[in-house]
Amino acid sequence: MTSSSSTLASPRPEADRRRWFALAIVMTAAFMDLVDVTIVNVAIPSIQRDEGASFSHIQWITAGYALAFAAGLITGGRLGDIYGRKRLFLIGIGGFTLASALCGFAVNPDMLVASRILQGAMAALMVPQVLSIVHATFPAHERGKVFGMFGAIVGLGAVSGPILGALLTEWNLFGLEWRPIFLINLPVGIAGLILGRKFITESKAPHALKLDLVGVVLVTLGLLMLLYPLTRGRELGWPTWGYVVMAGALVVFAALVAYEKRKAARDGSPLVELSLFKVKSFAAGIAVQTVFGVGLGIFFLVWTLYMQVGLGWSVLRAGLTGVPFSIAVSAAAGMSVQMLVPRFGRKVLQAGALIMAAGVLIYIWEAERYGMSIASWQMALPLVVMGAGMGLIVAPLTDAILSEVPREHSGSASGLINTVQQMGNALGLGLVSVVFFGSMSDHLPAPEVGPAFVDAFQNALIWVAVVMTAIFLLMFALPKRPAQHVEGAETAGTPGIAPLDKAPELVG
Repeated sequence: MTSSSSTLASPRPEADRRRWFALAIVMTAAFMDLVDVTIVNVAIPSIQRDEGASFSHIQWITAGYALAFAAGLITGGRLGDIYGRKRLFLIGIGGFTLASALCGFAVNPDMLVASRILQGAMAALMVPQVLSIVHATFPAHERGKVFGMFGAIVGLGAVSGPILGALLTEWNLFGLEWRPIFLINLPVGIAGLILGRKFITESKAPHALKLDLVGVVLVTLGLLMLLYPLTRGRELGWPTWGYVVMAGALVVFAALVAYEKRKAARDGSPLVELSLFKVKSFAAGIAVQTVFGVGLGIFFLVWTLYMQVGLGWSVLRAGLTGVPFSIAVSAAAGMSVQMLVPRFGRKVLQAGALIMAAGVLIYIWEAERYGMSIASWQMALPLVVMGAGMGLIVAPLTDAILSEVPREHSGSASGLINTVQQMGNALGLGLVSVVFFGSMSDHLPAPEVGPAFVDAFQNALIWVAVVMTAIFLLMFALPKRPAQHVEGAETAGTPGIAPLDKAPELVG
């Protein structure tokens, strides 16, 4: 916390025209992170082909990013509170840009995996500062408009990522093949770093919490012990040590719970606020968010492999095939928050789970009926249905989870929501080796690869349908009609944005 002498005596934020430049900078960084997640998926088969990457490498290129991002989100937010949001944002965007360069110039799959993990860790420093900087820079009466713009950026990132990734890979700029999907971040990141230093105002939390590095280590260790055997087990013939390590992960998570209880009693700054789980709607919502992340982690990776490796489609065709899905997600998300949830409450989210499950079942039926001859336009129906279901869930879910959380814990709860979503995604990516690759032979003759991928895709979708059914049942524990947060009124209706419980302190 800074002294009063360091508090800015400059004009109020609403009188400072520079805040709109600051907004453009942090929104561009958020967009860069969102695109980077979706842009990679569509290029995965090209990376595998050009670099000779194994299937476990493929999983870690995506899961490694998600794991590092998840493990660092809460810590990144707290570092911003303690040392300054502007400072951490600049460190994060600088590190993210450097990691992007390392990804783009990776000489082998192992270097690419390591660079992606670094990229996820840097995103965990950068992303939590975005909303905090907005909250510190804009007065309350302007935040509704600003957060609405943030929601639009989220939708634009979801739509443009796969298309941009497909185009950059297909164009093979300067003979670099897939590498421009990472190198495109360099000019954007450098510009953000230079302009951010000039236009972003520094801020800190008035009562910053201490870091819980032990908690971070235990969470990361537990996840690694769970994910590494899952991703490598099939290649190694499911050795006994793998099962022992996965069982040990449960011990690590139990130690995490015990440690967090002691830390909460000692200094009130645990990584995970365990008292939140006494709130029924929050505990159920966290379960929904985690399981939902698992389902999405499975679907998006196997979907890409199915189209490009199984069906032999070009990266551009695969990217364009996903456009109806992205549009449906964005459209349904807007309707869900503005029109449906205020009237029907929890039933909208449950309908979303069932609609998404229905879309998955239609996809399974079509993959079985049309086999290798399936066309992009035939996929449009299941993708639109799945996208509509997903949109009904993702937009209002955060508000539903937070609706009964005490105001003083809203910041911690919001960070935990984002963290478990990424953890679920990483776990889903790890399970791909079981639900997708586990259903096909290791050494297939060329004519059998396509049909094997089609069958494996159907098998993976059955798991996704089961996940959606489980989500539907878990949602019965959510409040029937989420209450509005008094302090969060300006953020109502914006996906993934929780009210901030304390006004930040501007510092010089």
